[in-house]
Amino acid sequence: MPASPSTARAINDRLALRLLQDEGPLTAGQLKELTGLSRPTVADLVERLQGSGLIQVVGETGADRRGPNARLYGIVADRAHLAALDVRTSSVSVVVTDLLGVPLAEASLPMRADDPATDTCVTAAATEPAVERAAALLERTARRAGATRLHSVGIGAPGLIDPVTGELRDSAKLPAWHRRLVPVLQQRLPATTVHIENETNVAAVAERREGAARDRDTFVLLWLGHGVGAAVVLDGRPRRGASGGAGEIGFLPVPGTGTLPSATGCEGGFHALAGSAAILALAGEYGLAAGDGPGHEPPGAVVVRAALAAGAGSFLDALAERVALGVAAVTAVLDPGCVVLGGEIGHAGGPALAARVEARLTALSPLRTEVRASTLGGAAVLRGALLTVRDKAQDELFAPTR
Repeated sequence: MPASPSTARAINDRLALRLLQDEGPLTAGQLKELTGLSRPTVADLVERLQGSGLIQVVGETGADRRGPNARLYGIVADRAHLAALDVRTSSVSVVVTDLLGVPLAEASLPMRADDPATDTCVTAAATEPAVERAAALLERTARRAGATRLHSVGIGAPGLIDPVTGELRDSAKLPAWHRRLVPVLQQRLPATTVHIENETNVAAVAERREGAARDRDTFVLLWLGHGVGAAVVLDGRPRRGASGGAGEIGFLPVPGTGTLPSATGCEGGFHALAGSAAILALAGEYGLAAGDGPGHEPPGAVVVRAALAAGAGSFLDALAERVALGVAAVTAVLDPGCVVLGGEIGHAGGPALAARVEARLTALSPLRTEVRASTLGGAAVLRGALLTVRDKAQDELFAPTR
């Protein structure tokens, strides 16, 4: 059945907006060529999108640089301002952008390990200093960016996201103020939509769109940072699982830990082999020590980078052996074809560590799996949170015009 005129207009408008987003400013003639629509149809949609405040003339092109055919149309980037937050146990980072995702202001804030506001056992009232500082950081950054109103905020945070409510679930291992952040932001910014997602899942979004998995619709991102985690991307979509726990690979029982994980702790699981503290201890066995790294980088990333520089092949082989145990378990269940070693440690290890893990994996699994190093590292969380919230905001603002 042919589409109704209103449906056809909506489809054409969305197509034109996506082209203007992806290709940059375009003339009406270029829109006609790229969409395959007739000249009158393109003229109508340009007039309609201008009238709705979504696009505007941003310049002219061509030899004469004048006249209707030379006009370049672009999305009105300041129609909405967005923000993304990377929330860690020891820090908060924020970026404020325009509708196209161009950064306007950035900031970060350390959360001290001895700060009582980060204690998971304190009362809700005692968590306010930490959560209020994080909220104030966002507001200051927005003011510096000239954003009088934020349309949407996207947050990447550790922990499980309830697949029904979309809320961060309680966890004894995470600071209590993490769960308070969304309600506090909604209270302070009532006109703003706030989204929260697991940090590894948004990192996988960034790696697929702009990083090591750009050519993959199905892959697993193995996060190697202070802790370990995984994001499962199937057919282009991150999967949370029935309870939001897909990818909680730190709890995976593996040989070599001397004990088993429990429902309340992953100390006997894969985390005990591949977390930053475990990598640091392994490095000590090979006479390697971690120096100071930038910002809040895990010590494990510092020592892996130092090992590469020193040519400490035996240590890297031992680390690859550990990482391959987790990768082998993932591939045996999912057969993703590609595993990206992400996080600060995966990025620090680079192609050299990835190649070692892949070589060891071929001896553990009959399933052919490519192992790649992250190209974004820890920055993937903030970038992925921004990409996710930008998509949501554009879906709303680019809704069919009438």
